[in-house]
Amino acid sequence: MTTYRISLLVGDGIGPELSECVNRLLINIHDKSSSLKFEIQKVEAGDNALLKFNSALPETSFSTIKDSQACLKSPVGESAADVVLVLRRYFKLFANIRPSKNYPNIPAISKNVDLITVRENTEDLYVGWEFFSDEDTVISLRKTSREASRKISEYGFKLASKRANKKVTIVHKSNVLRKSDRLFIDTAKETSKQFPDIDVEEMYVDACSMELVRNPNRFDIILTTNLFGDIISDEAAQITGSIGLAPAANIGDKFAMFEPVHGAAFDIAGKNIANPTSFILALKMMFEWLGEKYNDKSILNQSIKIDKAVDKIFTNNIKTKDIGGNLSTFEFNKKFIEILDQLGYE
Repeated sequence: MTTYRISLLVGDGIGPELSECVNRLLINIHDKSSSLKFEIQKVEAGDNALLKFNSALPETSFSTIKDSQACLKSPVGESAADVVLVLRRYFKLFANIRPSKNYPNIPAISKNVDLITVRENTEDLYVGWEFFSDEDTVISLRKTSREASRKISEYGFKLASKRANKKVTIVHKSNVLRKSDRLFIDTAKETSKQFPDIDVEEMYVDACSMELVRNPNRFDIILTTNLFGDIISDEAAQITGSIGLAPAANIGDKFAMFEPVHGAAFDIAGKNIANPTSFILALKMMFEWLGEKYNDKSILNQSIKIDKAVDKIFTNNIKTKDIGGNLSTFEFNKKFIEILDQLGYE
């Protein structure tokens, strides 16, 4: 029997509702599984924490996260940079992984899409290097290093090697960003030599954005930089149905953080109408990562069952209001747990 220490960041807006859904799901697995147990520590971070503790990421929360084996992060509000970017940098979470795929009975622009955006997660404009050159002008600096480009490229090509299509599309804007994106491309191409079975292509980010709408099925792994990946993955999520179905993993060598792609959605906070699917799928990604890291077949198998339960719940046309259903947040979560019960536990 394995017990995993999980930190659950409650967040802002719809974050508390979504985190409660995932908390109930983890407790259910803990209670009914013979091989998987969890120590779940809730932590406060974000706008509410800033008001309460005068810090968006209080030291007590940070310490709890550091003591855990993985973090589940709910959406946070305007203080996101003081939470997310701090955690990404501290734990060196160099890879942001965002899968986008179709699910049964979910209206979508395109069908049979199954792609993953592999986004460098620590550099680019997101380092926040900005300053006023005069009172009317701001200069923003972009960082691109060979080391970070190599690490994300290796991750992307290794991921592609596990998939059926075995294809990587390197997305950039080197015709304008002639030094930074050229460094990224050259590093990715050099890395590709280690993976001769992978089909490799290049594409400008504007062309990729257009092609995602016109022909998303051509993509398998999209390998790109931080800002471009942030935008492209949101587009891909909407193409496959809804950003409410989109999970993300922030992965480092020793630690990982998992979250919904979407934001805190303050306009629907507390109304019990938010879709928890993206956070459920983030939990599935966490199980996959823990299973691979600790060579734990039980939690790997449980991640597969979560994926099957997501397919089954939509096959049965059980949905929240945002995607054409009539269930509330917690009604949907209860139905999901019932379906997972039917599939059984490890």
